[in-house]
Amino acid sequence: MVPTGPNTVFFTMRLENPGIAQAVAGQFLMVRAAAFGVNPVWPRPFSISRLTPDAITLFIQACGRGTDILAGLGAGDTVTIWGPLGQGFAMEPESRTLMLAGGVGLAPFVEYTASHPVPANLALLFGHRAPLDCYPYAAMADRIRTTTFLERTPADREVFIGLLDEQVAAYADGLIVACGPRPFLVTVARLARKYSARAQVSLENRMACGVGGCLGCVEKNALGGYVQTCTQGPVFWVEELQLTGDA
Repeated sequence: MVPTGPNTVFFTMRLENPGIAQAVAGQFLMVRAAAFGVNPVWPRPFSISRLTPDAITLFIQACGRGTDILAGLGAGDTVTIWGPLGQGFAMEPESRTLMLAGGVGLAPFVEYTASHPVPANLALLFGHRAPLDCYPYAAMADRIRTTTFLERTPADREVFIGLLDEQVAAYADGLIVACGPRPFLVTVARLARKYSARAQVSLENRMACGVGGCLGCVEKNALGGYVQTCTQGPVFWVEELQLTGDA
């Protein structure tokens, strides 16, 4: 466990790799600590931030009982994991690719950047509220082109949306991949439609089982039906979803 930033709101968890050979950036793990006991009952889902033969790295924001317990774990504590689960991001080495990240939505793009065979074709726009050194950003900045935006006040949001608009327009002929809070993804989807851009979004819907058994993570699809975020996502093409509402 490695705390990140001036407090433990954000932290990096490094787990011994039990034998997972590969994962697609955007896939996730379900994690349940022995310290959970009987409360909370359900595991917690986390994007795989980095996978190596020796370790799995997760980047987590402590925001509730489960993640608070995980934040308090130390070396040698036991967790149960299952995965990789779900569908990850498309990777097109020869396409100009824009990664759009909001807050902890940066996590899967660490692996995306590390595993991309042509990093010169990658760019990142990262919006955040905590100081930049709270996030696993530095290694990415050494490898690809990056732009960051620190949101300090509510008025900054419109400035950031303007920046998103410019970037989506500039990459409308390439591939756009996005992860972050729902209002952020709603904005990305709207802009992708505006510029007829090929875009994927990774949803952060709440999950209980992670394997399609509980129907707790459903999302409305473009036809008015429902899809399961855990098994059919969490990554979807924008045109597969309704994904409308307040941004």
